[in-house]
Amino acid sequence: MIDVYSWPTPNGHKVHIMLEECGYRLGRDWFAHPIDIGAGDQFAKAFLKISPNNKIPALVDPHGPDGQPISVFESGAILLYLAAKTGKFLPKTTRGKYEVLQWLMFQMGGLGPMLGQNHHFRLYAPEKIEYAINRYTNEAKRLYGVLDTQLKDNSYMAGKTYSIADMAIYPWTRNWKNQGIEINDYPNFKRWFEMIGKRPAVIRGCEVLTALRKPLHDDKAREQLFGSTQYQRRK
Repeated sequence: MIDVYSWPTPNGHKVHIMLEECGYRLGRDWFAHPIDIGAGDQFAKAFLKISPNNKIPALVDPHGPDGQPISVFESGAILLYLAAKTGKFLPKTTRGKYEVLQWLMFQMGGLGPMLGQNHHFRLYAPEKIEYAINRYTNEAKRLYGVLDTQLKDNSYMAGKTYSIADMAIYPWTRNWKNQGIEINDYPNFKRWFEMIGKRPAVIRGCEVLTALRKPLHDDKAREQLFGSTQYQRRK
C-alpha cells in the first residue's frame, strides 16, 4: 500500500490523479492521509521527516526501487517517481521525454507559483493590493495564452499523447474563474480542459479528500498558511 500524505489542493490532486491513472485504486493500492494545512499538520515532526519543506504532498512507497521503502516529496518528483515505477505517462524516447519534462517544469516553475500568487492576492490577502492583483492576473492571462498556443496544434500538452504534463497542469487551471480568466478567450485550452476533465481517473483524483476541506475564513488557518508560523526554522 502506497501512503500519500496530502490535502485537496492542485499539487495534491495531480498526484492523486497520477495514482488513479496508473491503475492504483484509493483504498486498495494507496491510502490518502490528510494533512490539514489550515490546522498546521504540515509542521508536525513526523510529516517533516518525509517532507522537510513542510509542503504537501509527500509519498511513502514500502516497495522502493531497491525493494526498500522510499519517501518522496515535491509533487513533480512524485509524478516522475510514479512514471518510472509504472513505466506510464512519460515517453521512453529521449525526445519524447524532454517534450514532456519541459511542460512539467513550466508548471512547477511558472504556472503553479504564479497562479498561487494570483489566488493569494485575489482571494486570501488580508488587504486588497491593486498592484499585486493586476500583476498576477495579467501574468495568469499570459500563461493561459502560452497554454492556448501550445494546444493549437497539439491534442495534449506535449503533443499527441497524454502525460504527466497534463496531470500537473490541469488541477492548477480548475479555478480559472477565480483567477480572473475568461475561458472562452482561450478556445484551444478550453477544448483540452474539458477533455481532461472527463477522464474517469481525473474525476476520481480530484475528489480525494475534498470532503475535508473547509472555506478559509478563520484567523488560525490564515496564520498557519500565511503568517509567521510559515517562517519558523525547524530542526
